[in-house]
Amino acid sequence: MKILCWNTDDAVWKHWSQVSSEESSLVRVNSYPALLETLENSVFQYCFIYLPEKNFSQQVEEVIALRSKYSNLKIIVFPYQLDQSSALRLFAVGVNGQCAPYIGEEQLGLVLSVVNSGEIWGGKAFIQQLISQSSANAVFDEKPEDNQLQDLSERELDVARLIAKGFSNKQIAIDMDITERTVKAHMTSIFKKTHTKDRLSLALLAQSYFPD
Repeated sequence: MKILCWNTDDAVWKHWSQVSSEESSLVRVNSYPALLETLENSVFQYCFIYLPEKNFSQQVEEVIALRSKYSNLKIIVFPYQLDQSSALRLFAVGVNGQCAPYIGEEQLGLVLSVVNSGEIWGGKAFIQQLISQSSANAVFDEKPEDNQLQDLSERELDVARLIAKGFSNKQIAIDMDITERTVKAHMTSIFKKTHTKDRLSLALLAQSYFPD
């Protein structure tokens, strides 16, 4: 597994080299231009990006541009500290995960397993917090032209509406008087019909339809 690492911090780079599996091949670059040049000349499954305190906002914008340019590249960011507004932006454009820079070996393996399965990694509590935050701050002038929710059943629309409000599966089950297993079944169907891959992307989509 080839992993391209944009990392300007020697200590963090050394740690990544130590916790990565023997099957992983890590390549390091120190700038955004070098990152783009390397991607043009070679294929990588993953891109690890350390977001340091210096130039943090600029690098967030560069990560967003990178996601737009390389839609199939799995991108995991490692910010020096958590920043909710930046995390929300990054997840909204399709970044696959966010982790602490000094992540443990076992946890890194779990992160890669989750991302390989098509899910995003950020920790359930943090993702739920992001959904709730985006719900509270969301302002939409009009609904998207492409009605991705048009094929949902009435019950599935109810689930989507509650997800947009930041409800957990347990809260949805209580509100709708159904089991959590049924909630999960509805969500699987909703993901398929709306072409969303995770809870956050579904929540952001649903919020544009249910702004209230």
